[in-house]
Amino acid sequence: MKITFLGTGTSVGIPAIGCSCPVCCSTDPRNRRRRTSVYVESESTKVVVDTPPDFREQALAYKIMRVDAVLFTHGHADHIFGFDDIRSFNMIQKQVIPAYATASTLSDVKRAFDYVGPDGEDGVYRPLIDFIAIECRFEVGDLCIEPLHVEHGAKPTCGFLIEQGGRSFAYVPDCFRMPDSVVDRLHGIDVMILDGLRHRPHKTHLTVAQALALLQRIGAGESYLTHMTHDLDHAATERDLPESVRLSYDGLVLDW
Repeated sequence: MKITFLGTGTSVGIPAIGCSCPVCCSTDPRNRRRRTSVYVESESTKVVVDTPPDFREQALAYKIMRVDAVLFTHGHADHIFGFDDIRSFNMIQKQVIPAYATASTLSDVKRAFDYVGPDGEDGVYRPLIDFIAIECRFEVGDLCIEPLHVEHGAKPTCGFLIEQGGRSFAYVPDCFRMPDSVVDRLHGIDVMILDGLRHRPHKTHLTVAQALALLQRIGAGESYLTHMTHDLDHAATERDLPESVRLSYDGLVLDW
């Protein structure tokens, strides 16, 4: 299984518009953060989790040539507003592409993209999507996927536990509180990718300290923070992290 971090930044991206802080002006490429998303590949299946506004640029930068399914964590703009660009993969693959999310999130996506459906129309260039509501474990190709319900403001939000070939990782990019049942479910997984917005408290996201405390409870083999603001310089922040925890960055690939 292979995971590519397409974006690791918060909703405004890094550099932020109009900002001249050290991180936004940094020459370290790890401090350039598109909106958060990952691309997951097995030998036979390729899935993207969330389609942020930067999705077209991400697909070009990381040479994404196929998408077998889209997974949505929730309906916030920074996670869905690149969805229209899935139509390019419809044309490449000549097929309808399924999109999986909770019923509430699908409602948000359909409201924003009310012209999207599974049927095409001659002369109309739009995404062809089979919307599939999820409540429990499901499969996409050879990937076993389980939604993980977490708290993140008013929008119902989930992360995903993905398993394939005896390996497992979880992706929870937007989270303020994780239920004990989810922590228990994730205990001892191979890789954990978790929200770690900044050091200062936030009403809907984990701080770095809160994320580290949660990661200690989960006890993954290796862990990565994502969905970061310009408060976090990559090199300086990573120096203070435990050995098993790293900051993610755009273009980072985990392959095992």
